[in-house]
Amino acid sequence: MPVDTRLEDYLQDKLQTSADLETLDSLLDQVRTQQNLLRKQLQEAEDEARNADKTARQHVLQVDQKSRAFQHEQADIDKRMIIITQSEAIEDAVKTFGTSLGKLRRLELANRYLGLLTEVERLRQESTTKLSTFPDDALEAFNILRKLQLSLKPLQADAEGAAPHLLDHIEHVTINLCGTIREAFAKDLDTILKEIFWPKPSIALPQSIHEDFDTAVIRLLTLQETDLEVSQHQENEVPPPPPVLLPFEVIVAPLEARFRYHFTTDRPTNRLDKPEYFLSHVLDLLSSHDDFVNESIQPLLLIHFRGTPMSLNPIYIDATSAYITALLPMLRQKVLSIMPQVSSQPQLLSHLVHELMSFDNTLRTEWHYTGSTTHPSSVWKGMTWEILMHHDYFTRWLTVEKDFALSRYTAIIDNPSTSVLDYDSTPYGTTKPTKAAIQVHDLLDTITSRYRNLFSFTNKLRFLIEIQISIFDRFHSRLHSGLEAYLSITTGLGRAVSSASSADVAAVQGTNGLDRLCRIFGSADYLERKMRDWSDDVFFLDLWAELQYRARNNKGHARLNVAEVAARTSQTLSSGADDEDTGALFDETAAAYARLRTRTESTIVDTLIRNAREALRPYSRSISSWSQASSNSSSNANTTPSVDLSSVLSYLNDSLSFLSSALGPLPLRRISKHVLKMLDTYILDRIILSNRFSVSGAAQMRTDVLSCVDAFERLEGLARVGERGLSKCADAVRLLVVEDGGRGSDGGAQDHDAWDIGEEEEKKGGDEMEVDGGSVLTLWSVERRLFESNESARDLLEEMGLEGLSESEARQVLQRRVELVI
Repeated sequence: MPVDTRLEDYLQDKLQTSADLETLDSLLDQVRTQQNLLRKQLQEAEDEARNADKTARQHVLQVDQKSRAFQHEQADIDKRMIIITQSEAIEDAVKTFGTSLGKLRRLELANRYLGLLTEVERLRQESTTKLSTFPDDALEAFNILRKLQLSLKPLQADAEGAAPHLLDHIEHVTINLCGTIREAFAKDLDTILKEIFWPKPSIALPQSIHEDFDTAVIRLLTLQETDLEVSQHQENEVPPPPPVLLPFEVIVAPLEARFRYHFTTDRPTNRLDKPEYFLSHVLDLLSSHDDFVNESIQPLLLIHFRGTPMSLNPIYIDATSAYITALLPMLRQKVLSIMPQVSSQPQLLSHLVHELMSFDNTLRTEWHYTGSTTHPSSVWKGMTWEILMHHDYFTRWLTVEKDFALSRYTAIIDNPSTSVLDYDSTPYGTTKPTKAAIQVHDLLDTITSRYRNLFSFTNKLRFLIEIQISIFDRFHSRLHSGLEAYLSITTGLGRAVSSASSADVAAVQGTNGLDRLCRIFGSADYLERKMRDWSDDVFFLDLWAELQYRARNNKGHARLNVAEVAARTSQTLSSGADDEDTGALFDETAAAYARLRTRTESTIVDTLIRNAREALRPYSRSISSWSQASSNSSSNANTTPSVDLSSVLSYLNDSLSFLSSALGPLPLRRISKHVLKMLDTYILDRIILSNRFSVSGAAQMRTDVLSCVDAFERLEGLARVGERGLSKCADAVRLLVVEDGGRGSDGGAQDHDAWDIGEEEEKKGGDEMEVDGGSVLTLWSVERRLFESNESARDLLEEMGLEGLSESEARQVLQRRVELVI
């Protein structure tokens, strides 16, 4: 018998050495154990196979039996179907049985409806029966009925409105039962209130009826609790007025009767022109009885609503808020009843809305009323918002306010007395606006107070753009037209185009023309500054922040037209800038006024320069008659300005005196610097460098220049402006008055003192001479050093303190001395 290969391999693996024979017994035991295990497994597999075969045979037998039973039943059904329908067609059987099954389904549904109606009637009867004896049990039965009625509504929607009459009946029963219970509970509370003489002010709840009062209030709250929960989860596009707690309805009932007596009948207190009567009455009711509701009802609200969703709503958990909510319906009804009459009378409508906004603001700020909200930081929209928006009176009111504002603006503009500068309304040392500008600002400030307390951002923005900015634009157009009219009269091209009469030209001569320009400048400057101040006001800052937020989140289809609003407010809206600190609400309007102010200031400068240059022409033509005159008199004697300079000095004195009274220091200095720059250039180029001067002529020239400087510096706010503005002329005449040698006249020393020339000693040269122990420069030493080299000229100018002249200009000036022949 051949040996199994696997057995041979196994033995060779286990018995490799003679020592392995000693483990032969354990190896045999191990093999026997494995053999027994395999036999056991084989036996179990055979048993399982037999059981499976047996189960399969039994299953086949059962299936066969069921198949025979089914065939038997099917044959029996076929026979009965033929007997019943007298037809072998299946369709006929379906129709016959379908009708019967439909009747069965309707019968079952009717039975369920009947059961539901029976349950509803049982709950109604139970609640009605126990209402007088066991009110708490009656309330419990009603709550079950109320929850049943609420649970049917979503089922009705899922069933596509299958049982509208059933739901209507149950709802009708529930409402009637609720009214019955509510009337009974309210009567109990009203009886208690009458015992304490409510609504007598400053009443207290006696301890003897305290428990009955608490029970009556709690029952009413429990009756209403389910409805409050439902209202908490309702989401309406236009939210209804917040619900009034039932205890407060009972408390407010006598107050409402008194309110109707005073403000809906023919009593003297019922006046359309005095809405503050009934508004202040409501506030008085709130002040008079707030202590009572807080002491008597506030603890009950905390106990009843603690841990419920209503605990987050202040009109349920706060007694004062709940009391205000109960007072508002009668006020709402009163306001709506008079709105049709008031809306046709602009003054009454404006007054009513203003009083309503004041009333709303009082409730928000003094009583911290937030309305029905679960967010503590939310703000009650107010009765004003409800009347204007829900009932579409805002457009009418806006029209009325706009007409009032424009009529007042027209009255201001048409009043001749408002076109003059107002020297009394602004502080000393500031630019003076016209009375019209001040009154227009006051008007716009009043308009701000008209809409400051509006809740709607859109309404605020419309007020701002359609009224305030519109009036700003109208006044700007008026100022701009005034400036254009002035230019058409004073400029050559303007006179040619407009054909200005001689009377028109005479009306803008001298200070009259400056007064006209200062009125435009002062008004533009005043309103521009006021707009900048408004841009920092908290109200306008909030409005601007909201406008920026809406502009950034505008998707093109939104109600906010960013481009149009940006054109009236600030272009930073349309630029898409993310920086919230950029821009302001009045940017565009303020910029327009700034441009007008700048242009008017330039016109004032041009007017002064043109007239001053015209006045200097006779002086420039007559200077040759005395500039080269020789005189043995001291130059110190030349202290009187030239006769021909008097017209210039007179014009400067008159113009600058008027400007100093009409303008603030900054614009006055800017204008003066421009005029001085022209005078400096004109005198140097057309007078000094165009004529020759003797010592006496130079001294007279110095006096004339000093007179021009003094015309500016004599005014407060222009200190050292004249000296700096005429620096070239001042240095030029200082150079011209250098003596030609010898003591001659003591004008040299006098000149140095007059122009603050220091008396530092210079190196003595052949052309210098001693004066009072010191040394002064003579004409010849100055000439030598000035023309020697640029470095020598610079050193000389520095020693003499002539910082306004360059080397070439100094040489040109010195050449105008008659003693020098170049």
